[in-house]
Amino acid sequence: MKRSSSVRLLLAGGVAAGTLTACNPRPARISPESVYPNDYQVPGAGYYHAPFHAFYPQPYNFYDAARQQYYYAGQWAATPHRSVINLSAPTPAAASAAESARTDVSRGGFGRTGTSHSIWS
Repeated sequence: MKRSSSVRLLLAGGVAAGTLTACNPRPARISPESVYPNDYQVPGAGYYHAPFHAFYPQPYNFYDAARQQYYYAGQWAATPHRSVINLSAPTPAAASAAESARTDVSRGGFGRTGTSHSIWS
């Protein structure tokens, strides 16, 4: 009898976990109307550099010990960038590029592309 009750608990736990996973809301869309903090990370799009209003592959002022340089705004420099801006909105082009590059949202359906047929010519 103990085996069957443990099997039921295991199955109930699996169903509950699947239900909770399916209920997770979709991450908010990256938009030029929204404000993001410096180094806000979007999987696939990179890190937001607030002083430059765009996303880049490395964090703002990331230090590479091998190069002995700092990364910001898509470039390497001997000294870190200094700015008082730590919160800003991305440009429309940067928001669009980040939204299309992100990997934390599901874009597919059931493995097919949609097709449309019209009876009107």
